[in-house]
Amino acid sequence: MLLARYQHKFIEAGCDEAGRGCLAGPVFAAAVILPHDFDHGLLNDSKQLTESVRYELRIEIEQRAIAHAVGIVDNIEIDEINILNASFLAMHRAIDKLHLKPQFLIIDGNRFNKYQSTPHECIVEGDGKYFSIAAASVLAKTYRDDYMKQIAAEHPEYDWHTNKGYPTLKHRETILKIGYTPYHRRTFRVTAAIDEIEV
Repeated sequence: MLLARYQHKFIEAGCDEAGRGCLAGPVFAAAVILPHDFDHGLLNDSKQLTESVRYELRIEIEQRAIAHAVGIVDNIEIDEINILNASFLAMHRAIDKLHLKPQFLIIDGNRFNKYQSTPHECIVEGDGKYFSIAAASVLAKTYRDDYMKQIAAEHPEYDWHTNKGYPTLKHRETILKIGYTPYHRRTFRVTAAIDEIEV
């Protein structure tokens, strides 16, 4: 069972990102402030949910959240500042867009670049522990998937409508065969012979 809050003194926002391990497209992040008594039987880490459930939950999250926002860092910026910093920047941009300023942040993962003077706590696998981080994971994932489906129409040969830019075998083989698009992250080098990517 997920928890509603990490602490009870301050207005708390949960943050998570989507698309960090992709070869193409932006990294998306979301920040979500939920009511202090929020509860939900289905909400969990977005990776544990089906696509249809994620989209159903997105509607409910946006209706019930006190505040929510999504931030984006595109592939050009990712290549300039690296994917880790880009993930943090996307979270900062999401927090910037919240209409209610959070007083405390809970971040999925074990690292974060401090946001202004706002205290934070990094929580490994936090999207499976706290509702606000899980909600952020759902928003980041679904909005990124929407974006990847949209640009897939420009370059259907890369199968972004299904792989969402992740390094599937076909995606890697297509890059090696016909090259990069303007949406690819050039600092993510890949070969078809291995499953790992080098950053």
